[in-house]
Amino acid sequence: MKLGSKIHLYSSVLFTVLLLIANATVYTVFSKMMLERELDKLAAETKQAAAALRLADQPAATTELLRAYVPLEGMLQWVPEAENGSGILVTSASETDLSNEKAVYSAEQTQKRLKIEGKSYSFVSIPIIGANGDVANVQATESLEELMELLQILRLVLVSVSAAVLVPVLISSGLLGRIVMRPISAMTRTMRQITRSGQFMRLKQEGKSRDELVEMGETFNDMIGLLAESFMRQEQFVSNASHELKTPLTIIESYASLLKRRLRDRPELLEESIEAIHSEAVRMKGLTEQLLLAMPRSEWKIEREPLDLLPFAEQAVAFFRSAYGREIHVVLQGEDSVTVMTDQDKLKQVLFILLDNARKYSNDRIEIELGRADKDSYLRVKDLGIGIPAEELSKVFERFYRVDKSRSRDQEPIGGTGLGLSLGKELADAIGVKLVLESIQGKGTTATIRIP
Repeated sequence: MKLGSKIHLYSSVLFTVLLLIANATVYTVFSKMMLERELDKLAAETKQAAAALRLADQPAATTELLRAYVPLEGMLQWVPEAENGSGILVTSASETDLSNEKAVYSAEQTQKRLKIEGKSYSFVSIPIIGANGDVANVQATESLEELMELLQILRLVLVSVSAAVLVPVLISSGLLGRIVMRPISAMTRTMRQITRSGQFMRLKQEGKSRDELVEMGETFNDMIGLLAESFMRQEQFVSNASHELKTPLTIIESYASLLKRRLRDRPELLEESIEAIHSEAVRMKGLTEQLLLAMPRSEWKIEREPLDLLPFAEQAVAFFRSAYGREIHVVLQGEDSVTVMTDQDKLKQVLFILLDNARKYSNDRIEIELGRADKDSYLRVKDLGIGIPAEELSKVFERFYRVDKSRSRDQEPIGGTGLGLSLGKELADAIGVKLVLESIQGKGTTATIRIP
């Protein structure tokens, strides 16, 4: 069953049940109140008759008083306590059949509803002591048929009103289902169009209402926007990754083919080819490792331990001096040592990424400064290289983003993959440190790792 049909069915059934409960409550309360009212009225009249009958000392006087107080549609009788006593009864002209009912003495005052030959009656019995000392009951019986007819009319009215109300309820619940389903149906159609066309589309929001359905549509549009942006980034990622991997693979394939064809004729090509293949393989390996390391942060294992930044930085510098023959200095500001709690391996990877960038984009000396500022410790990598334009500075942490996209690798031999700073930022966030870049084009770049 569709959601709109469910809303229609459930709302109609619920309203019908509530309406029936309300009508049953109204009928029950009204009938009970009217019955009690009739009994109280008959009890009051019977008490008046009993007060007058207490003074009657002759059967004739008793009979006259019974005739005076008999209900218009009922019976009034004198019922003695003694079984051999003579009872006296008087009925109205319309209820002579009541005289056939056997009278029963009751020691306590009683008022109740009776059913006699399918008809409803109210009954009241009041014990009294007569003028001659006899104990008897004054019992009054009155027809409730007029009240029963009134209640029957009430039942017909309630049924008619319920039927009249249910018609617009059924119609309105159907309209409600359509109103609720309209944005959901539009969303479903839009998603189907997106599936068929492969292009992201947004819902057309109609009206100025701020209800939950409109909010759902706006949320859907926001989600589509995020998906479109993510898809665009994914396409750019695939394009850039394929471009970066294509170059070293092409070089390796070319030199391998050259060796196969010309090695015997030109043995001097061996060293050049091996060096080129090795260089491109190393570069491709680095790119692949960076791609594989860019896994979800939830899968990274963070192990924090005390770390002295001075020997840590000097070890990193020794590696770079040996590998690249570059001049790198370590400067400690203000203290003998700076100890922090962090993940040493991942912090080392961040520092290597910054040093590698400084090496690529600067031919002058590189400096690592470490110390404390306010409550934080810091590692600062400074170079005097080409720098980064101010308008590009906010984008360098994006994956595969390179500052000058117009130049190819052949035109820019120092160009990187565009993954280093992106991965460095992710690693820094994972271990709870902050990575900040400051740069002036043509004068150099300063990268700071702030460690709480």
